[in-house]
Amino acid sequence: MKILFIGDIVGAPGRRAVEELLDRVVDRHAIDLVVANCENAAGGIGVTPQIADQLFALRIDVLTSGNHIWKHKEILPYLDGADRLLRPANYPPETPGVGVIVVETAAGEPAAIINLEGRVFMNALECPFRTADRVLAALPPEVKIILVDMHAEATSEKLALGWHLSGRVSAVVGTHTHVQTADERVLPGGTGYITDVGMTGPIDSVIGMKKEVILERFLTMRPQSFKVASGNIQLQGVVIDIDSQGRCRELVRVQLPIKS
Repeated sequence: MKILFIGDIVGAPGRRAVEELLDRVVDRHAIDLVVANCENAAGGIGVTPQIADQLFALRIDVLTSGNHIWKHKEILPYLDGADRLLRPANYPPETPGVGVIVVETAAGEPAAIINLEGRVFMNALECPFRTADRVLAALPPEVKIILVDMHAEATSEKLALGWHLSGRVSAVVGTHTHVQTADERVLPGGTGYITDVGMTGPIDSVIGMKKEVILERFLTMRPQSFKVASGNIQLQGVVIDIDSQGRCRELVRVQLPIKS
């Protein structure tokens, strides 16, 4: 059984990459489930109901998110009615939406997708480690395939969660920092791990934004209006090969450019 996890979709270029490249990746790798992080899909920050629906229509089964999910207020009622768009599970229980979903893959197997948010250099949320423990304890025993999106800033926090969940979930994949790391591996007990799956969008940029704007911000230390870049568009992510007991056999990085 294979899951494709697509790295943070950034703005219109990222959506274009999904539209033009997703079918090719699904067919090439015989993908059974597609998951993508969408928290930057609308203009580089946040997501709207219309864009979420567009991404679902492009063959994505589940959308995860992170701290930018709240940017557009119209997403709040949408979160309450669309369980396939997740927000991090460690937000307060009164927060709209859910942080975990169990879906059926194309192979007919149940799979749980869990969305968590880190706390280092980020929001003061509930502990993602203990939240993961509670979510896992509540899952039905027949659910063997479990994928965790750890949306966090610090490499140490992502890796610590990987070790915390080693042998208990199929994979822990990191999002938020938009730079694909080369530390993919299978931890003891069959848990796939990567610190960051990368970004789907314009690579000739600073994490998706126009580099000239970001350079001006660093050079002058003045606030700037971020704008999504456009050069060298890629779909980045990972393909996770999982056995029937939920153990990861292999986690492979994907970097697929749009041919201009």
